[in-house]
Amino acid sequence: MTGTTDLDYDVIISGASVAGCTAAVLLARRGVRVALLERRTDPAAHKVLCTHYLQPCAYPVLDDLGLIPELEKAGAVRNEARWFTRWGWIEPRAEHAGEVLPYAYNIRRSVLDPMLRSHAQRTPGVELLLGHSVVGLLKDGNRTVGVQAKTADGERELRARLVIGADGKDSPVAKQAGVREKTHENARFSYFAHFRDMPLRDGISHCWFLEPDVAYAMPNDDGVTVVAVIPDKKRLPAFREDLEGSYYDFVRNLPGGPDIDSADRITKITGTVNYPLHSRTPIAPGVALIGDAALTSDPLWGVGCGWALQSAQWLAQEAAGAAAGRGDLDQALAQYAKRHKRGLGGHQHLAADYASARPFNPFERLMFSAAARDEAVARHMHLFASRLIGPLRFLNPLALAKASVVNLRHRGGPAPAPVHLPRVRA
Repeated sequence: MTGTTDLDYDVIISGASVAGCTAAVLLARRGVRVALLERRTDPAAHKVLCTHYLQPCAYPVLDDLGLIPELEKAGAVRNEARWFTRWGWIEPRAEHAGEVLPYAYNIRRSVLDPMLRSHAQRTPGVELLLGHSVVGLLKDGNRTVGVQAKTADGERELRARLVIGADGKDSPVAKQAGVREKTHENARFSYFAHFRDMPLRDGISHCWFLEPDVAYAMPNDDGVTVVAVIPDKKRLPAFREDLEGSYYDFVRNLPGGPDIDSADRITKITGTVNYPLHSRTPIAPGVALIGDAALTSDPLWGVGCGWALQSAQWLAQEAAGAAAGRGDLDQALAQYAKRHKRGLGGHQHLAADYASARPFNPFERLMFSAAARDEAVARHMHLFASRLIGPLRFLNPLALAKASVVNLRHRGGPAPAPVHLPRVRA
């Protein structure tokens, strides 16, 4: 399909959050006329349930958007991290002095979302339509050719060559387009809160893999630290009976954890007890899905924002010309779908498997234990945790051999005792 008549826009995007704003900017820069629809009326609206973590894999997209200086000015924290395991702490460090490992940023969505929305609104070719909820898709046969949008003044029809669903894990666009979907249950739940005056060792993010429970503490902009607990659902009755007591006790018992009692909690404890993973076919005739609408992963891994940025960029790169009437749209969307699967499919497969709250499998035990003992393996794990390499590169024969050699050096000696960092007090 190369074009239609009577179009209001080339592209309509449902959802003006991370994925939608990114796609709008990158498409408009390529000459595409974009309507960016947002159901909320407040331009400062933001997502609350989020890890506020932009994976290093997203840095090139942020750079492409031109947002790096603005993020730094807003106080976004470069996301260096260490991870606790039963073998001790994994602490990735650069190989040579003066170098830094790949990074992106920790930044609260209350800062990030309005920043992206403003950026999109300033971009020539983007029309931001607040207070517009997509309630239906317009069809020409089996092809989507626009949307039915609900506004404060009633419903209106908007037509375009391409409709993009950037409308989250419960995506109405995905449901209305009838794309195939696979759901994976999550055997963990999560709660988190924001704190001030909560020092962390070296001022960096900490993550605890307690098998099956997980937790993290991440410094963000404006001196705010996000502390999340992600336990097995077997613990859920206790949390339902006493949320605050259970949450605080969980954090107090983290090895080398933050001194939560000395910090000032500035938000309520919030979270979700049921967060399944969704894997959807990211295209249909006249429709593309990006961000959580295409792939909702386990929040444990903090990949949602990074994948939203990446998938938006991939779609813009593959489909901008066709969306503007300069090529075959179906072929362009097929290329996007292939790229999306190649880039994220393996990561999602592993995330869905680990969401069963199982203990580490043999490969994970091999790599995590070696990473706690060897800086080169720790750097390799950092690349995978940052989603800069996929599972096949992470578990390539050379990496497995290196990890095996590292662990063989420890065979015969006493088992390494877990290394507990001292609590850092104000």
